[in-house]
Amino acid sequence: MMYKNIIAISLTGVLLTACKSAQELRQDVTAGESPSTFTLGKVQSSIHEGMSQEQVLSSLGSPNIVTNDDHGVETWVYDKVSTEGARAASGGGGTLILFGSSSKASAYEATQKTLTVMIKFDPRKHVQSIKYHQSKF
Repeated sequence: MMYKNIIAISLTGVLLTACKSAQELRQDVTAGESPSTFTLGKVQSSIHEGMSQEQVLSSLGSPNIVTNDDHGVETWVYDKVSTEGARAASGGGGTLILFGSSSKASAYEATQKTLTVMIKFDPRKHVQSIKYHQSKF
């Protein structure tokens, strides 16, 4: 009688093992995205015309590129590229005398993001214009 209970409990545990499909794992991977500290939203909300270079530095940090044109207009370029990748795997299995079960699923998600911000300053070193380009693939 006791063996029947052990077999029944073990069989139930094996049958109720949660196995996720690759699609469910892919959703789990993308659900955990964390926001970057340098985003288009941050640029749009914190940088505006008339700000000083010091204020821009305080908000965004150092630019990747600094140029001056023939008219002395200074341009700062922030060029950020990020690759995010996540892997998830799920597997379940059990063995009971002559009964065996095994399943595995995995998913990998990779995303590349680019954000280029160009800030031009007037001769007084204040923001004259802001342009940007963002892509995700």
